[in-house]
Amino acid sequence: MLQPEVRGGDRLTAREAEFIAGRDGFYQATVSETGWPYVQFRGGPRGFLKILGETQIAYADFRGNRQYVSVGNLSVDDRVSLILMDYPNRRRLKIWGHATTVDAAEAPAMVGALQDEDYQALSERAVIITIAAFDWNCPQHIPQRYSLDELEQLKILD
Repeated sequence: MLQPEVRGGDRLTAREAEFIAGRDGFYQATVSETGWPYVQFRGGPRGFLKILGETQIAYADFRGNRQYVSVGNLSVDDRVSLILMDYPNRRRLKIWGHATTVDAAEAPAMVGALQDEDYQALSERAVIITIAAFDWNCPQHIPQRYSLDELEQLKILD
């Protein structure tokens, strides 16, 4: 179902908080020291991207391919952009901001607070994003797709 167009802002409301809490992944773009964009998918349990306040979000950064390109980029340029997708409902939220990383060894309590205790992954750091702006996109060209979990909830798969 197409949603009415909603304008963006720089302070999250209950609508954005609810949408963010329902995501199990997002696309993250960073900028290299030579100016090239780098986009990577970040995934985890539903709700792993946490709301810290109306202008801050954060997530526990789980160990992955150990290339550390995003972390390296953020160490020289803190600009970050996220695209959060809801394919079944054809909704997309874009967030622009500035990121700070905090190593798990330096702040284990902070990183631990972002970690879902039922999710078995090693959190290497926290990524804290101060939001500069966000915007909701028009759903017109978003394809409708479903994850296996979403299909099971619809009782399409037996």
